[in-house]
Amino acid sequence: MSRPGDGVRLGRIGYLNVLPIYHPLESGQVPHGCTFVSGPPSYLNTLMADGKLDISSNSSIEYGRRPGNYLLVPDLAIGSRGPVQSVLLLSRRPLERLDGRTILVSAQTHTSAVLLRLLLQDYVRVAARFATGDASAALAAGERPEAILAIGDEALTLRRHPDYPVVLDLGEAWREWTGLPFIFGVWVVRRAAYKEKPEAVLAACAALLRGKALGREQMERIVAMTAARTPLSVAELKSYYAGLSYDLGAEERQGLTLFYDRLVGAGLLAEAPRLEFLDLPQTLAYLK
Repeated sequence: MSRPGDGVRLGRIGYLNVLPIYHPLESGQVPHGCTFVSGPPSYLNTLMADGKLDISSNSSIEYGRRPGNYLLVPDLAIGSRGPVQSVLLLSRRPLERLDGRTILVSAQTHTSAVLLRLLLQDYVRVAARFATGDASAALAAGERPEAILAIGDEALTLRRHPDYPVVLDLGEAWREWTGLPFIFGVWVVRRAAYKEKPEAVLAACAALLRGKALGREQMERIVAMTAARTPLSVAELKSYYAGLSYDLGAEERQGLTLFYDRLVGAGLLAEAPRLEFLDLPQTLAYLK
């Protein structure tokens, strides 16, 4: 028996932050027919760039670098309107004393890495160096880098590490700097996939939007389920999810556009992309 999104390869970030979107699909509440591919943002970015996925949650910078390859899924993103709690610069010294020091940056991230460069350069105004690596492995081996950029579940685990008393929440720093939400990730459709199988792609996007709506209604269940399999308490998880936004409305789009503009100004992006979306009325028609 065929299902609406049969044949669609759907990327899923392997972090807690996307559970409210994907749990209704993975638990069978929302029929979809998609094949899931899970991994960190950097891995999914590469798969999408190589044409090995049709739809995926991707780093915002991936869309910024290759807008001609993608269309944005309407009103679906991962962002924050203040502290995000899972994208953190952890430092052994005050930030102003990181000038000339090396920061270990998680290999799993692309957007957070360029956001950190932007914030340090134009907001904190220090000139640090950057090295890519695995913070958890380095710490387990007894190493103590001067500073670490941690994201996702790793950041939630390391955020109270005793050797790193200085913590910069990148979502909070962006909000203080700009007054706008920050969008770390977006859902994108490969234009070629949409051209090849438009109905299946639209149906899969509609399933994601339905998952978002159901996930919001089921947050108590999602928090309880997550608490049972992570070291985080129910209170910590409620606080974490309350700080996340899954919308891509007018203010979120403004924040995303400003991010691209500032990256261009800082020499970190060649050109700011125009935000181009999958057709909203067609997508919503599949929600009925």
